[in-house]
Amino acid sequence: MNQLLKKPLLRLLLGGMTGLGLYAPAMAQSAGGTPEDPAMKIYRASATKINDLVHTKLDVRFDYAKQYLYGKAWITLKPYFYPTDSLTLDAKGMDIGEVALVKAGKNTPLKYQYDGMQLRIQLDKTYERTSAYTIYIAYTAKPNELKTQGSKAITDAKGLYFINPDGKNPNKPIQIWTQGETEASSVWFPTIDKTNQKCTQEISMTVEKKYVTLSNGKLVSQKANADGTRTDTWKMDQPHSPYLFMMAVGDYAIVKDQWRGKEVNYYVEKPFEKYARNIFGNTPEMLTFYSKILDYDYPWVKYSQVVGRDYVSGAMENTTATLHGEFMQKTDRELLDNNNYNEAVIAHELFHHWFGDLATAESWSNLTVNESFADYSEYLWLEHKYGKDAADEHSLSAVKSYLSMVEYAGDKPLVRFHYRDKEEMFDQVTYQKGGRILNMLRNYIGDDAFFKSMNRYLKNNAYKATEAHHFRLAAEEVTGQDLNWFFNQWYFGQGFPILDISYVYDDAAKTVSVILKQQPTDNKIWQLPMAIDIYAGGKKERHQVMAANQVDTFTFSYATKPDFVNVDGDKVLLAKKTDRRDISTYIYQYSHAPQYMDRREAIEACLKQQTTNTAALDVLKAALKDKYHGLRELVITGLKLDNSTVKAAVLPTLINIAQKDEDGPVRAAALKQLGDLKDDAYAPLLESAASKEKSYAAAGAALQGLAALQPDKAYAIAKQMADEAKGGLTAAIANIFAEKGDEADVPFFVKKFDAAGGQDKIEPAIQYMDMLAGVNTTATVIQGVDRIKEMTEQLNNSQVNRYIANIMQAIAKKKQADAGSANGTARDEFNKQADHLLKVAQSIMSTIKDTE
Repeated sequence: MNQLLKKPLLRLLLGGMTGLGLYAPAMAQSAGGTPEDPAMKIYRASATKINDLVHTKLDVRFDYAKQYLYGKAWITLKPYFYPTDSLTLDAKGMDIGEVALVKAGKNTPLKYQYDGMQLRIQLDKTYERTSAYTIYIAYTAKPNELKTQGSKAITDAKGLYFINPDGKNPNKPIQIWTQGETEASSVWFPTIDKTNQKCTQEISMTVEKKYVTLSNGKLVSQKANADGTRTDTWKMDQPHSPYLFMMAVGDYAIVKDQWRGKEVNYYVEKPFEKYARNIFGNTPEMLTFYSKILDYDYPWVKYSQVVGRDYVSGAMENTTATLHGEFMQKTDRELLDNNNYNEAVIAHELFHHWFGDLATAESWSNLTVNESFADYSEYLWLEHKYGKDAADEHSLSAVKSYLSMVEYAGDKPLVRFHYRDKEEMFDQVTYQKGGRILNMLRNYIGDDAFFKSMNRYLKNNAYKATEAHHFRLAAEEVTGQDLNWFFNQWYFGQGFPILDISYVYDDAAKTVSVILKQQPTDNKIWQLPMAIDIYAGGKKERHQVMAANQVDTFTFSYATKPDFVNVDGDKVLLAKKTDRRDISTYIYQYSHAPQYMDRREAIEACLKQQTTNTAALDVLKAALKDKYHGLRELVITGLKLDNSTVKAAVLPTLINIAQKDEDGPVRAAALKQLGDLKDDAYAPLLESAASKEKSYAAAGAALQGLAALQPDKAYAIAKQMADEAKGGLTAAIANIFAEKGDEADVPFFVKKFDAAGGQDKIEPAIQYMDMLAGVNTTATVIQGVDRIKEMTEQLNNSQVNRYIANIMQAIAKKKQADAGSANGTARDEFNKQADHLLKVAQSIMSTIKDTE
């Protein structure tokens, strides 16, 4: 499962909105619960196994009008260890038609009780663990009639989704897809819906002939039916957990690829068929890369990826058949500004096929063995394909996401057996923090041992349910070391070290002492292995140390006084650091220390002194040509061009970058800086870029800059480009239209809002509301507000809902102010708009639980 909220939505929510000047308040209370919360006292153990799934066979057909699934299930089980004469299956919100024992080709009815959530069956006798039996169940799944609750990562739990089933929305295809994680597969078929269950499967789907289907495993048969339908049968011969079962149905184009003779297919909506290889085309290379580093070939029979409309999460690693949200479908132009984000999602879900699908967390408490590894796989792929700078930038983004969560929601252990709801496990601790912890372990034990440990874990636990200790034991087996200290502080404890670093130079003794002070967190002193690099006389000398006390002093001799002492030389520690050193060391650091974070730290320090320190400004000039685009963008964004010295030093380079840099977002940053100067001399450059740029981000930045100089011309260009606009260009056009406030432009916002689906609706919704803030026609305002309210109901995400409600309240205040300066009918209309906004905002807020 990929957390789509981690980027770019969380950034959007925290970043506010242009125009209304809104910001997001603290969006959640501590997700850890209060000491009085009875749910927090429950120990969340792995599910007890009484019966063991062996095989699941399903025969299903769909009722689009009712949004029902009519199913037949043959479930083969056997007692796990102790003899039993009963069976309990999860079956949420179904109509049960028949329950029978299948023996000698005949169905013998069985007694059962059903409470709408679980089906309790009395077997015909007591079975021993050596005896398998098969249960037949005829049922109707009714997902829309089941009251469910999702999470931040998985915003709904209906299990089975009918998208535009009546075909009334011309902007949306007719689709069906499923989402099993966490325990929603049991909405569409009876099962033991626990991660520590695994079985083989066979699914037959009867659909209209015009649709294609996808499920786990191989397509073994397709049969045309007399009524114009077709039955596709998919067979999965390797066992996997019920939450990984999937189906997808739709009018997809199938773009076929392969890897070592295995099918690798991409299911996309037909308008994106020509872009499918640019979106997914690196998948075979990923399969080779991961198979090589793990020394464990991709273990499944095929690998397909499909895109689903209105998907309730980022993506889902259904075994052999990953389902992605529609954000994955991008044109070549959109991919120019994507900074490999889509590719990181593809890597994440693929890596799950080893960590999650092959070896599976035995409980949600141990979700780290699925999600932390998948999160870290993003780093591994980016490092391999695009270089360590790209991977380290990605890692920094993950650290920031985790730390932002800690600020508003508190911290928790990586492995935790106390939580209010299993959905809480899908957070930045499990994902982003867990990925950084793996990076620290890799750094500590070394690449060879780290990847051998992953291999040992997989070989020891293939097709089994696991917990974090299994990985510890594998790593200990490989390295010969006791790693309890590492796992106790990082996996089973919470928090992170807070470090104060200072230096004492003794020229007489020719020594430098590094004094590392830890601020105790939860009475914990951290054990921190790290490298300290001494740069002196044009050379680097590395020292490996272990901090283990509240105050540690490490003293090193030198022949030449060091230019720079680099603590945590590999820049892997997950810690907050106060590094007490002079700007001269940062100036030296940029040119001599190789890591992305070394250069970034130097750039950030120099940006603070760009107007007062010539040497610092020289570093920034050099960094405008840094090899990595992300650091060039960082420098450009931080330049203070209102200072004449800075402007004179960098302006020629900035103009060149705006025209010629190979990276779209870097050109966009340069164009924004030039636009912010509000100098007519740059109007031709901005106009040209707005019209000709391939990068939507760069075109949008240029158009926004032109709007400040020549608003009428910018508006005319915006009108010409409105239909084709996406990404940053859409945002710029939206701002220009909102600023002008011409109600004739409202259809632009409606079109962009309607064209988006799922979480992709949020940004156009905010732009839509920005426009509505300046609209005077009450009917237009009410219609827009109501449409956005429908979106909040569909997304069912408290974080989003709170933010949207806050925006509506802010617009309502503006409307009230407008009413105060108006008379007669105009005043009444503004008050109507304000009242409706407040009413809808209150309704949205009422959906947010106090515990969120």
